[in-house]
Amino acid sequence: MSDVVHVIDDDEAMRESLSFLLDASGLTAKTYGSAAEFLAIAGEAEPGCVVTDIRMPEMNGLELVAELKARGVTLPVIVITGHGDVPLAVEAMKAGVCDFLEKPFSDDTLLAAIGRALEGLAETETRQSEARRISEILDQLSPREKDVLRGVVAGKPNKVIAFDLGISPRTVEVYRANVMTKTRANAVSDLVRMAMIAGL
Repeated sequence: MSDVVHVIDDDEAMRESLSFLLDASGLTAKTYGSAAEFLAIAGEAEPGCVVTDIRMPEMNGLELVAELKARGVTLPVIVITGHGDVPLAVEAMKAGVCDFLEKPFSDDTLLAAIGRALEGLAETETRQSEARRISEILDQLSPREKDVLRGVVAGKPNKVIAFDLGISPRTVEVYRANVMTKTRANAVSDLVRMAMIAGL
C-alpha cells in the first residue's frame, strides 16, 4: 500500500499545514499550488491518494476530478470544501470522489478519510494484480480451449458446447480436462471465478 498523499491547494499556508500533519503521521506529502501543476505530472504520479481544495482559481476541484477521469488516472480523491460549497462537493461525490470534508475539520477526520482512501486503493491494486495473474494463465489456453471455457462458464452441458462448436462431446471433454490442468482449477466454480475476474 502506498502512503503518498498529493495535496492540491492554492493556499500556501494550508498546503504547509497539511504537509506537516501528514509527515508527522508517517505519510508522504507532495504539494501542488494548482490543479494544473498536479495535472502536469498526474500520469506519472506515485500511487496514493489526492486531497484537493474544491475552490481554486483557473480549475476547481470538480473540474480536476473530471480531467483525471478523462485521462484514466484512478487515484482516489478527497475534496475539501467550505460551508457554501457543499452542493459542489456532493456533485463531486457523484463524479467519483471518495470523500469530502467540510472546513473546519479535525486532523483525525482528515487522517481517517485518507486511511479509507488508501485502503480502497490497496484493494483495487490487489484486484488488478489478481486479474493480471489470471489473464496470464488464461492466455496459455488455445483459442478452442477458450471457446470451451466460455461454454462451461455459461453453464452449458458438454453436448451443447459440442453442438455449438461443431465438435464431438468427447473432444469437449478433452478440452475441458486441458483447461482444468492448465488453470489448475479444482472445480468448475474456480473456472467461473477466474473467467469473471479476467473479464473473459
